[in-house]
Amino acid sequence: MEDGLSAWPKVASVHRPFAVLRLAPLLLLSGCLAVEAPDARLDVPGAFRAGASREAPPVRSDWWRSFRSAELARLSDAAETGNLDIAAAVARIEQADAQARIAGAPLLPFVGASADAGRSRSATAGRSTSVGEGRNQYSLGLSTSFELDIWGKNRAALRSAEQSALAARYERDTVALTSTSATAQLYFRILAARDRRRIANENLASATRVLKLINERLTVGTATALDLAQQESIVANQRAGIPPLDQEIEQNIASLAVLIGRAPERISVAGAGMNAVTVPQVAAGLPSSLLLRRPDIAFAEANLASANASVETARAALFPTITLTGSTGLQSLALSRLFDPTATFYSLAAGLTQPIFDNGRLQAEVALQTARQKELLEAYRKAVLTAFSDVDRALVAVRYLAEQERLQRESLASSRRAYELSEQRLKEGTVDIVTVLNTQQSLFQAEDSLTQIRLSRLLAAVALYQALGGGFVKPGPADAKPRP
Repeated sequence: MEDGLSAWPKVASVHRPFAVLRLAPLLLLSGCLAVEAPDARLDVPGAFRAGASREAPPVRSDWWRSFRSAELARLSDAAETGNLDIAAAVARIEQADAQARIAGAPLLPFVGASADAGRSRSATAGRSTSVGEGRNQYSLGLSTSFELDIWGKNRAALRSAEQSALAARYERDTVALTSTSATAQLYFRILAARDRRRIANENLASATRVLKLINERLTVGTATALDLAQQESIVANQRAGIPPLDQEIEQNIASLAVLIGRAPERISVAGAGMNAVTVPQVAAGLPSSLLLRRPDIAFAEANLASANASVETARAALFPTITLTGSTGLQSLALSRLFDPTATFYSLAAGLTQPIFDNGRLQAEVALQTARQKELLEAYRKAVLTAFSDVDRALVAVRYLAEQERLQRESLASSRRAYELSEQRLKEGTVDIVTVLNTQQSLFQAEDSLTQIRLSRLLAAVALYQALGGGFVKPGPADAKPRP
């Protein structure tokens, strides 16, 4: 925009240091500065690639209850109330609110009171030096000062602080969503490790049973030492796979304890298994709805608005500052006459201060805030694009993992039938050991793969809830704007 703002740095340069005095009357009449907002155009698709293009309400704020797990609900509720990262984010909100009150203070006059009592004595000179008579002085007074916000510098500083306070609130929502999502993910990982351990124990029992049958056949000469060694290797591998699962369970419980703000010894996770958890159906809605349902987007937007106001503050600092001051009170040499009408005094003053030469500091401040504005604009655009990408990736994972789980269950059913038949025929002596070993390995791998696919599907559902904002809805301007 072309106005006094663009021309002012030339007028106030070191080459024409006194031109401001001739332009001061015009500047006083020019009113508040207006800073053009940056171009924040976004590439918003009409629909997600992996989802239906229809509107949908926001997900529920306690989305974790959709998994129909009472234990998960208890742990997630505990994370919302006990997570230390959330508590720290709340403290940052309090700091931002205090900063907004500080920024808003210059919009009102400063008023101060004073009271003084003193005694002084001066020397007098005559034919010989002597000490003059001492005297007392008493005073009571009020003083005030007020900066006229002609260019909107203080109002812009207040808007910047208010937007920072909003950003602190959206940051708290982002931290809460991240914490509850991490809680659900760890809980499902604990369930998956316990399911895998249960399956490993069952497979160990099956492998031990087959080892016993091979031992019996070796005794009667229908099996070889190689058959026995191969089966012993399978049993040993199954047994060796159990301790890492126990380690994973204990470590994830310890990590879960941190998320809910407790010591690991204070929590317990029973876990009925992943099959007892429901995989919810989640409607993604339209991509444009994410602009109001993602706390990280709202956070980036508030930071950008704060930077816009900071640019306005920096530019307004280039213009004159007008300050009004006044004082009034009572002053007397005798305490008994302090409240006489003749003891009243007052003073009024107005001052104008204009930067003329500061070695480019103010202009550098404008450049600094403008560059920060550009940075936060790109951060806002990236937050929006990241949100679209998060939802698309989660939708793709939910769709294909559901199909993969269905196919894996069919594969597991076939592997189980083959293994049961081979084990039965091994007892009857009508099948070779190699066939038993192959069907046994296929069954063990199919069972473990199904457990991991089920875990991935649950994690994908959590990721989709998180990508959709976890029930966050950006408040309207009247509800969102904190007042100092």
